[in-house]
Amino acid sequence: MVLASAATSLAVHSIARAQTNTASPSKGTAMRLRFAFADQEFTATLEDNPTARDLFSLLPLDLTIGDYATNEKIAYLPRKLTEDGSGRFDNEAIGDLCYYAPWGNLAMFHGSYRWSRGLIRLGHLDGGTTPLLVRGEHKLRVEVNP
Repeated sequence: MVLASAATSLAVHSIARAQTNTASPSKGTAMRLRFAFADQEFTATLEDNPTARDLFSLLPLDLTIGDYATNEKIAYLPRKLTEDGSGRFDNEAIGDLCYYAPWGNLAMFHGSYRWSRGLIRLGHLDGGTTPLLVRGEHKLRVEVNP
């Protein structure tokens, strides 16, 4: 009876551990993403806010990336992210990675932009914006960059 109870306990513990999202960052660890599309690869470092952590919890993702206006690429997420990280920010910069809550999409800026209501900064591209200059719509892979 004790052996059966121990085996059941171990099985339940193993199932619970398997269901835990492996993309959850450890406390104090930088959340880094790797993006790949159209033979382009680049990375981004996320800020430590609830919206960025919510995005990180969804990884890996297979999305579609496309051009929007003349200054950004966008990719729609499979679900909306928490808006707990929202709030006005300034010092907008080329290379910012943002979430646009009203539409539920990522926005990657390769040109100048201004904050607008519903825009939440998630982080910043690490190595510049050159990959974002490839025009058109492409399959996009987003995953944890160790």
